[in-house]
Amino acid sequence: MLRTHLCAQLNENHIGENVELAGWCNTYRDHGGVVFIDLRDKSGLIQLVCDPTSPAYNLASSVRDEYVLIAKGVVRARGEGLQNPKLKTGKIEIVVNELIIENQSKTPPISIGDENIGEDLKLKYRYLDLRSKKSFDTFKTRSDIYKIIRDTFHALDFIEVETPILTKATPEGARDYLIPSRVHDGEFFALPQSPQIFKQLLMMSGFDRYFQIAKCFRDEDLRADRQPEFSQIDVEMSFCNQEDVMQVAEQLIKNIFASKNIDVKIPFRRMDYMEAMEKYGSDKPDLRFDMPLIEISDLMQDSSNEIFKNIALDTKKNRFKALVVKNGDNFFSRKTLSEAEEFVRKFGAQGLAYLQIKEEGPKGPLTKFISEKNLPLILERLNTQVGDIVFFGAGAKQIVWDYMGRLRLKIAQDLNLIQSNTYEFLWVVDFPMFEKNDGKISALHHPFTMPKDIDNPDIESIKSIAYDVVLNGVELGGGSIRIHKQETQAKVFELLGITKEEANDKFGFLLEALRFGAPPHGGFAIGLDRLIMLLTQANSIRDVIAFPKTQKATCPLTSAPSSVNEEQLRELHIRLRNIK
Repeated sequence: MLRTHLCAQLNENHIGENVELAGWCNTYRDHGGVVFIDLRDKSGLIQLVCDPTSPAYNLASSVRDEYVLIAKGVVRARGEGLQNPKLKTGKIEIVVNELIIENQSKTPPISIGDENIGEDLKLKYRYLDLRSKKSFDTFKTRSDIYKIIRDTFHALDFIEVETPILTKATPEGARDYLIPSRVHDGEFFALPQSPQIFKQLLMMSGFDRYFQIAKCFRDEDLRADRQPEFSQIDVEMSFCNQEDVMQVAEQLIKNIFASKNIDVKIPFRRMDYMEAMEKYGSDKPDLRFDMPLIEISDLMQDSSNEIFKNIALDTKKNRFKALVVKNGDNFFSRKTLSEAEEFVRKFGAQGLAYLQIKEEGPKGPLTKFISEKNLPLILERLNTQVGDIVFFGAGAKQIVWDYMGRLRLKIAQDLNLIQSNTYEFLWVVDFPMFEKNDGKISALHHPFTMPKDIDNPDIESIKSIAYDVVLNGVELGGGSIRIHKQETQAKVFELLGITKEEANDKFGFLLEALRFGAPPHGGFAIGLDRLIMLLTQANSIRDVIAFPKTQKATCPLTSAPSSVNEEQLRELHIRLRNIK
């Protein structure tokens, strides 16, 4: 080895020892003829000292940032008043007697560890960005979590199986990444959006308990917690129910968080999908603060405003929600009230009514539209006090849920109501099986989810045995009990408008497998990148993926995606059109 120790392994117990270290020059300083070099490796920093009596002095004078160095010397205590409490090695330094410049470096285009670097520049020089101690610690955590995942599942008698990357295009919600076949003219493979079908087939193969840290690919619009390629913890079990699956997921999460000395209490709280939407306007509610949405339709049905009255009378399609901000009146000025209204308009709101609870009574534009009889009843239901402010949302329920849920989060962030270093886990259960968009029925999760009441004539009220695990308002993942009977699967396809021919074309191999004694089974998948992002308090999943893509699904480091030459296209039987 070219070194006897890592930099941050040294301490006062090593004073007087001869050591050999290797790493990069983090910073260089020449103080009156004495050269100081902060040497950096994956463990941290240590100070090297070269004075004019050292044979390494002249060479040390030529060192610059990011030079690769090998240094030999003696550990000594720093002088009185010269210690650096910010460094783990701040009480010692190395008096260098031999120095090797193993490699020089151009002036780096970014400063190592600078948090203010623009993302494009950071990703273009990702190999420099990853040299920071913070980056190393993040990926060390990621590596540790891989071990915890495998240890947890092996202890629970799961086996790890890798499923194909080149597979068949199937409709699963997002666009597939397609790969043309050179051998089969005009045909394509697809990269898997998830191993969903394959893990079900493994259950039909009698594997009983499967897990995998799987690569998944989705061609969808990106944001802070999305990437075109990402990793998920993928799990499937046979002869199980919803509780069995949840217990395995909870034990895994508890073990992962214990690695960071965070005690996660299990079992997690359960909440019905409809309760989550009605109380928080979201199927992934953040429970680190209270502030629920409260329904008041019954108390607005005699409103003098015809629009409000008609909304309140049709409770099947509409909602009339109130959001009480305790002691919030002083925060909201005309300017901030206008900003709040502008915010909700972006998500479909026609406006934002409010009441300010004053000593002399409630004030605000909504008071004139509430009957004298019902105003005190509304205030009683909302449990308002002087100094509160109440916001109201009215209209189609999906739109009201959405913008009022978003407003709840925005206000909590603006008023610093969210407790930091708090981890609130939740299972959201009993999701609708189907959803209707533009009159078309689609599966809310995927078409292999077991419905609770498939024969219910009201399709939109059919529930599924599906569950999502949520942490601090972020969906970590979810799963379901799967359909294991061919006749149930056929009925779901029929309700989705998928013909027998289309079903056989897309899922024929799965449907065939269901005819050969498929066991009851279910599972879950957890977004590994998203989990590590929350655990390390990173800003986005790009910070916890070694070589991520930008929000435009490009790689500044490698300039991918890129064009290919005509010969490669010809081999794949592809001709490009001129698209302007």
